[in-house]
Amino acid sequence: MYLDFYGLKEAPFSITPDPRFVFLSERHRDALAHLLYGIGQGGSGGFVQLTGEVGTGKTTLCRLLLEQLPPDTRVALVLNPRLSPIELLETICEELKIDLTGRRGSLKALVDGLNVYLLDAYAQGLRVVLIIDEAQNLSAEALEQVRLLTNLETPTQKLLQIILLGQPELRDLLARPDLRQLTQRITARYHLTPLSAEETEAYVRHRLSVAGCQRMPFTRLALRRLHEHAEGVPRLLNVIADRALMAGYVHNRQQIGERDVDRAAQESLERVRRRWGRIGAPAIAALVVGVLVAAVALWPERDPPVAEETTDDAPSVEELAPPTPIADLLADASYSQQGAWTNLLALWTVRAEEVDVSTAMRCAPQPAPGLYCLRGAGNLAKLETLRRPVILRLSAGEREGWAVLLGLSRSRARLSLGGESIDVSRRDLERSWLGEYFALWQAPAFLPSGTLKSGDSGPGVEWLQQRLVSRGLLAATRHPALYDSSVEASVRSLQAAHGLVPDGIVGPETLLALAADQPGGPRLRTRLE
Repeated sequence: MYLDFYGLKEAPFSITPDPRFVFLSERHRDALAHLLYGIGQGGSGGFVQLTGEVGTGKTTLCRLLLEQLPPDTRVALVLNPRLSPIELLETICEELKIDLTGRRGSLKALVDGLNVYLLDAYAQGLRVVLIIDEAQNLSAEALEQVRLLTNLETPTQKLLQIILLGQPELRDLLARPDLRQLTQRITARYHLTPLSAEETEAYVRHRLSVAGCQRMPFTRLALRRLHEHAEGVPRLLNVIADRALMAGYVHNRQQIGERDVDRAAQESLERVRRRWGRIGAPAIAALVVGVLVAAVALWPERDPPVAEETTDDAPSVEELAPPTPIADLLADASYSQQGAWTNLLALWTVRAEEVDVSTAMRCAPQPAPGLYCLRGAGNLAKLETLRRPVILRLSAGEREGWAVLLGLSRSRARLSLGGESIDVSRRDLERSWLGEYFALWQAPAFLPSGTLKSGDSGPGVEWLQQRLVSRGLLAATRHPALYDSSVEASVRSLQAAHGLVPDGIVGPETLLALAADQPGGPRLRTRLE
């Protein structure tokens, strides 16, 4: 009803999971990185735990996680964990499409079937992940059964990675003495907190911008009161802001002030309390199911992995020297971070007078004119899409070392350690890499040090359009250069293809992805011979 009145193309504060409206605060990005890091560890076999208050965005992060999983990942998603141990195992097997004929009701038969599936997936180079939402509703018996699933392993590899998502009560549940064995296996924890006042304003502006709003209808004081009433919880921000826009329309107010927000909060929050208290847990669970079903439907298609080039005279796997264990490499020598940076700068033919190694190690956004640095987190599949050498921190037991990743194939990785090129097993690298990487790339010096987003213009946007056109993601450049809805849609497509959060905002990781296929500079090798 209020769309035309405020110049909106669509409702900006709907609670449906539309990826175009996703706003990730710094804490949301950190939480997503923790989840991706946990999965990227592959055979670590530990649990990853994400908790947060109701409405802080756990389901949104779960959907984004599903969008960014590499294509070699198989997922079992449990949405209703109020199950007995046997029912939980049956649900996991159903999610993984395991034939349950003759297995239902038998704990041993279900575990045996799951173990056969996991071993087959391991043989195919696949990764299997179990995600349990609303995990605070798991019984102690079911949690113990989940812990026992981590015992499914080969002599060197855990076969199942488990992610627990839940409300703060999950932390209290896992603090019980009888669950200490499970708690000791949690390798990554993150608690999602509400938005700050500044993030609330950015959140509201982002959603209004996506909806096509050209003029901010909320005053600064109204935004402050909006944050106070919702306490930074995104779902409550949506409810109150939507109610305030409706009230403003009814009273013919182009500007919504703090008193309008106060009335909207009083009415909408009381209505929310009554509604949620009346519908109860079963309907809430059904709503979560609906949200995640929609998330799966929105899962973007990924390009198939690019096949490695082969030639008749290329050596077979048997002719290649066996890969060197990373633990042996780190035990025999010390590989410093400074040495790795010196090596990477040399690959980019950066002269000593252009950038100091100690300066580069701090990874300033632009350590030299036209040279950009990024500190990110991800997995090997993500690094393959970036197509550039990167610095990795490796760990084996108590030993650590820094290496430059020079190449990746299906089974091998080539590292530069101490200036020497050494081939290691890809699986060994996945186990030893701590998930963090540093990358360099070249681009015009006029690019902004911050971000490019909807509504921006200028030479940075013109360069962005040209890169999107060269990728076939945009029909033609616009003059004057404007970051409009078509550019934003193209950026989201690029981000999804590179395993990035498809938020339509061009930050450092997206800039690196845009520059991945530009000529010049070192390339990540895909043929290791």
